[in-house]
Amino acid sequence: MDLKDFYLSEYGRISSVPSPVSRMMAEVAAEFRIDKDINLGVGYVNENTIPRERILEALEAIINNPGKYKLALNYGGPHGSDNLITSLKNYYTSNHIGGLSEDLLNRNEIIIGPNGATSLLEGTARVLSPGIVITSDPMYYIYCDYLEREGFEIITISEDPNGIRTDLLEEKLQKLGKRLEQLSFFYIVTINNPTCSILSNDRRREIIRIVSRVSEKLGRKVPLIFDKAYEDLIHDPAVIPPESGLIHDSHDLVYEVGTISKILSPALRIGYMIGPDSPFIQAMVQKTSDAGFSAPLITQEIAGYLLEHHIDRQLDQVNKGYRLKAEKTAGWVKEHLGEHLEEITGGQAGFYFYLTFKNTLTQEGSSFFKFLSRSTGDPDIDGPKENKTPKVIYLPGQFCVHPEGVLVEKGSRQLRLSYGFEELEKIERAIIQMKQAVEYAGEHSGIAHKS
Repeated sequence: MDLKDFYLSEYGRISSVPSPVSRMMAEVAAEFRIDKDINLGVGYVNENTIPRERILEALEAIINNPGKYKLALNYGGPHGSDNLITSLKNYYTSNHIGGLSEDLLNRNEIIIGPNGATSLLEGTARVLSPGIVITSDPMYYIYCDYLEREGFEIITISEDPNGIRTDLLEEKLQKLGKRLEQLSFFYIVTINNPTCSILSNDRRREIIRIVSRVSEKLGRKVPLIFDKAYEDLIHDPAVIPPESGLIHDSHDLVYEVGTISKILSPALRIGYMIGPDSPFIQAMVQKTSDAGFSAPLITQEIAGYLLEHHIDRQLDQVNKGYRLKAEKTAGWVKEHLGEHLEEITGGQAGFYFYLTFKNTLTQEGSSFFKFLSRSTGDPDIDGPKENKTPKVIYLPGQFCVHPEGVLVEKGSRQLRLSYGFEELEKIERAIIQMKQAVEYAGEHSGIAHKS
């Protein structure tokens, strides 16, 4: 007899169909040839930044010191390793990160997520009541897609070079009217993914003031989550160091989510949250316990050891490397694509440039996309079936703007280019191929493009 399929939750039902970006990246990457194709799409860190020898040193030191690193190969506690939390505090104070004092750090909680910063964002969506989430546009597409599958409503606010525009934010809040009651939380990526626009300190303070006023009006605390995943990778010395939002928070609304993935190793899976003690953060601790007691204790101890013994040299090396790559990539973008571009953002922090073309469509299925994915159907461009011409993977802007926001048309002409993973020679080659793709798109769309 034919049986009906499993009963799925609403989240399960929606998630059984891959999100557009998940499907697109899976299709493009299925035949990715690491020795031939070029990955400017997936935001991997550069392999040369991962301190392999120091990780081995840390592992040996931890195994040989069971007095300090107790039960390092066993289960951990849901708050996180005491050693790692102490190392994080020392890292913040010794490097003057965010202007946080030892006293202020001690007055707030620090918890370690079960599986990187993303697991803390996922936990936030699980412990806060579904409702409206305010974020920027372009948005962090992976998390915002997840939030919508969990039943949240995403409202996006356009940004400028200083981050999310607070004038438009106040207008949008005013227009919500009675729906303001449905606010769940504010989610702000301080160095935006995908654009790498840097949230200025003035803008950060203004956001805190706005969220404080909204909380007072509603008579309840509305969380403000600052995702600072890329703040350790500010490699342009001209950038004013960012202040922690915790300094200016008088209502206990601000929680900051950080990671060491970008400066040490993504595989350590260390994400952390700093914020005031509250039922919210205690629920987050329980969520970690539910997900498997804690992050792997051995990787927590390795991360703590690296923060204590090698972080200054590691930070210097990583940021010098990304600074060089940013400068070189910016030069190639301007040389080969400049006349075709309307706008370029990024290059001061993290490892992304976000490009807006004047006329060229970049979305999945466009001539530009087909040229770079070698799916035009023309063997002279795609190459023989058994030995395709090198592909270039990028992230189309269509996935980075909200489909009901004001940037949909602009997003169809945008892309995120990552200079993090590949080496310089491949990056330059990919940008030259992007120029060829622009010219191909012009020939196949009726739009003239100068060569």
